[in-house]
Amino acid sequence: MKHIIFAAMLLLAQGWSGSALAHTEHGLAPVPAKTQKAAPAPAAPVQVDDGAVAPEPVPAAAAEEEVYPDEPMEMLHPGLPEEWRIPAGIVMFAITLWALFARFPAESSPKSINLAAAPLVGGIVRFLNRSPYPLLSMKVVSVGVFLMVVVAGLFGTTFAEHNLATALVWNLWWPLVVVSVLFLGTAWCAICPWNTLANWLVRWRLWRRRDPHPGRNRKVPRYLQNVWPALFMFMGLTWLETGIGVTGWPLATALMAIIMLVLSVIFMLLYERKAFCRYACPVGRTLGYYSRLAPVSVRPVEQSTCDTCKTLECYNGSKDIEPCPTHLVVGRFSQNTNCLSCGSCMLSCPKQNVTWRLRPLGSEAKDQSQARPQWDGAWFMLALLGITIFHGLTMMEFWGEWVGMLAGLIGETGKPLISFTVAMLGVCGAVVVAYAAAIGLAWLGNGRRTPFKTLFVSFAFVTLPLAFVYHLAHNLDHLSRESANLVQLFTNPLGTGLAALSASAKHDMMMDPILPEFAVFTLQAGLMVLGFWLAVQIVRHRARGQLDAASGVRSWRLLPLVAFIAAITSTAMWLMAQGMVMRF
Repeated sequence: MKHIIFAAMLLLAQGWSGSALAHTEHGLAPVPAKTQKAAPAPAAPVQVDDGAVAPEPVPAAAAEEEVYPDEPMEMLHPGLPEEWRIPAGIVMFAITLWALFARFPAESSPKSINLAAAPLVGGIVRFLNRSPYPLLSMKVVSVGVFLMVVVAGLFGTTFAEHNLATALVWNLWWPLVVVSVLFLGTAWCAICPWNTLANWLVRWRLWRRRDPHPGRNRKVPRYLQNVWPALFMFMGLTWLETGIGVTGWPLATALMAIIMLVLSVIFMLLYERKAFCRYACPVGRTLGYYSRLAPVSVRPVEQSTCDTCKTLECYNGSKDIEPCPTHLVVGRFSQNTNCLSCGSCMLSCPKQNVTWRLRPLGSEAKDQSQARPQWDGAWFMLALLGITIFHGLTMMEFWGEWVGMLAGLIGETGKPLISFTVAMLGVCGAVVVAYAAAIGLAWLGNGRRTPFKTLFVSFAFVTLPLAFVYHLAHNLDHLSRESANLVQLFTNPLGTGLAALSASAKHDMMMDPILPEFAVFTLQAGLMVLGFWLAVQIVRHRARGQLDAASGVRSWRLLPLVAFIAAITSTAMWLMAQGMVMRF
């Protein structure tokens, strides 16, 4: 059935491609639009047949001409047109019908491929697995760019579009680091600059093990052994980004980078291994949860070899190689969340039994034996979805009006930070309430056989693909239309001698995207369908053992959860249809 659905999707794509190819410009106008009307010509007397003098007919008024002045103005990205939304909606409706009436999937272990033994890429993977120097060279580059970002933010121009700190971090790095999950899992964590710098500063080693640990090497307190610190930091960074506006403030961007480095150093001096990465880093935890959808993972070559291992070098390390930074044993862990892809286990294993494996997309999130539910993790995933939707709302043209209305209702004057905070918590809270309502209906429909909390935690994984695909689709326009000239950024990282972009220059940049508009719209619609499909699949797989009845699992019991998926996807599609304000 799933093959029929995707075949239908391809046919629909061909059907709408004719009209879509003719679709060119949408909403690429300054906000607010300023117009200039041609002054009417003075009426000249003319002679008519009866000798009376009548005014000469005034020609039709000239069409309003749009003016792009030199002062900065907000520009709108085009929204996703109906030619893409309607076919995507039809495909998702077909998936819904199939999910509610099809037979449930049988329990099975997903197949995976050892990439080190795969053709074409096998040699590259084996080289990366056996030598520390390729990863070290990438770390050096990452640290070099990080230092350039800090210097540019502290001493460069205040024009965000010309400063390396803001243009690189917000327009390129953050969107691309999420895209990397789709191909490389948590590989960014392996070359993270603040983690690398903290390691160098504390341990005074480029890559070899420092033994004994130079810090206090204390165990992490139990109250910190969760992702609540990362969740609160993630909420705080979102507030700073969208409320204070650090995306357009190079100095603040540099200070945020320095704070991340300082926190990483403090955690490394106080606690064993890399506690900041596992429990507190908002970027690492976001990528860690998204990586449960990733098609690549670090796993054993042969599970039986790990089962008989007594020395556990992957956990303890070796003479030269550091132990696992997040306390993992390769043969016993089954989820990507806490793996930093650092490669230590591959280098330390004496039997070379650790490698990268290729697996089906989303397979880990579907499998309850792999992605085990946890209370703090469930809330992190829900917050991830809420913040992603909230972030999209803040870039809508109407968002400022909504916050202004709220500020008027509560009597707030000046910068409406209180109103903004209330709106942010309200959006995230609405997502949680909608999800809890869906879980409650499923719990009641199942005759209360499974505890509500168990269902709440287990099905939270359904939010991952919904947040992930909207994050990618939302940022495609930013990447395509706002990506700065990399050569100019790195040759002039401080933006010396450059003036702010005028509205006409911004308009020209948006009219010359990296990707054709047709390709961007197709990718956005395809991502929304993919996220919907993965979310439905996660529900269907996780329903086994959770929504059981005496006669077995029944499809109609999934209706509340499928309705939640549809509601979130519809909201995301509506946001995609709106004009999106340019970052800066």
